Amino acid sequence: MASISNLAASLSTLSFSSQVSQRPNTISFPRANSVFALPAKSARRASLSITATVDAPPEEEEIIELKKYVKSRLPGGFAAQKIIGTGRRKCAIARVVLQEGTGKVIINYRDAKEYLQGNPLWLQYVKVPLVTLGYENSYDIFVKAHGGGLSGQAQAITLGVARALLKVSADHRSPLKKEGLLTRDARVVERKKAGLKKARKAPQFSKR
Repeated sequence: MASISNLAASLSTLSFSSQVSQRPNTISFPRANSVFALPAKSARRASLSITATVDAPPEEEEIIELKKYVKSRLPGGFAAQKIIGTGRRKCAIARVVLQEGTGKVIINYRDAKEYLQGNPLWLQYVKVPLVTLGYENSYDIFVKAHGGGLSGQAQAITLGVARALLKVSADHRSPLKKEGLLTRDARVVERKKAGLKKARKAPQFSKR
């Protein structure tokens, strides 16, 4: 009985609060002033102007210089020249002008070695007619080429140079014709046919 009376006495000393918070799970923080102050509407905004000059790459500078050089050598443009020839190969067309010089070749206002990517075969195509007649260091070649690829353009230039050499002298026809340089190569890629994979390649045969 003594233990029960002691327990009752200890419970009587405890006091319970009858007030319950309406929002037991809420935590409130004081509102802080804004750190960043927005500028007033009437304040003038500072304007920043940046000027930059970009130098042209060296390749464009070379093209500009070659354009000036070609225009100085060909007054009136390609159409106004007398020693001119047009060559074609596949889809490529090349207009060629010959002038007395040292054997320089300029294609589309660029050096031939750069334009033809240093390919020795394509560079050889360009000079074959001049080498045949022994004029490799006697004429400068100016070319405007478009269409097709570089291989087709190089072969078109060959025909254009050969035709231009005919206007220099009619006696050039015999040696050029003997080498087949005056013949227009008419070979082109054959068109694809319906039902075939390519021009002549058929799909694999299946019995069933």
